Amino acid sequence: MYFVTNNSTKSRAGYKKKFDSLGLSVPAEEIFSSSFAAAAYLEQTKFKESGKKVYVVGEVGIQEELDLIGVPHFGGPEDGGKVPDMGPGCLVDHDHDVGAVVVGFDRNINYYKIQYAQLCINENPGCEFIATNTDAVTHLTDAQEWAGNGSMVGAIKGCTGQEPTVVGKPSPLMIDYLCDKLGLDRGRICMVGDRLDTDILFGTDNGLKSLLVLSGVTTEEKLLSQENTITPDYYADSIVDFFIDENAQVEVETTV
Repeated sequence: MYFVTNNSTKSRAGYKKKFDSLGLSVPAEEIFSSSFAAAAYLEQTKFKESGKKVYVVGEVGIQEELDLIGVPHFGGPEDGGKVPDMGPGCLVDHDHDVGAVVVGFDRNINYYKIQYAQLCINENPGCEFIATNTDAVTHLTDAQEWAGNGSMVGAIKGCTGQEPTVVGKPSPLMIDYLCDKLGLDRGRICMVGDRLDTDILFGTDNGLKSLLVLSGVTTEEKLLSQENTITPDYYADSIVDFFIDENAQVEVETTV
């Protein structure tokens, strides 16, 4: 079993700590976050050999994964309180050695980060624009939906005119990595999740079976509505249904 998440705020090590706190023994190697996917993409494209740096719009999860592959980076939480001086003649001076901007969910997004990212992408030749995901909304609390990483990616896309390389679900990068590195047969993989536009689309677009659970953001009404165009192979009320032991009871009627 592998856990695949678009949440880039934690690294694999960060998610392992969360699993440990819940009393679940899950090896870090079985956790695939979009923060790891961004690092895996840079590793696959031999970014480190370029000698360039990464500017991070996002949180510590991305930084920790970049540290593990030895790629220099800056930005992230450290730029959370920065405000650019916009008086007459002022400008934001950016690092011309930035070769990639990675954009992940950032609870401290600000104008400085957006400006710095667009300068790197627009003015540094060959600078890559990488998005951990483009989720429209996320669920920070159970009270309402919150703007997701799609809003951060959209801000930078809007001022650069560039389309990002998306590494999280439903992009094929994570499943390609799993199959290539671990020799898995995608025909024997089932993606289980609660979102149609990420989890289920990740399965249907990449040759996997898919199972939607109705315990998260998707209702049965939405799934079965005429407006919905994404269809899972199966659906269930929740993942708990996997563990219900139903003993078939056969009633035998004896006629005397």
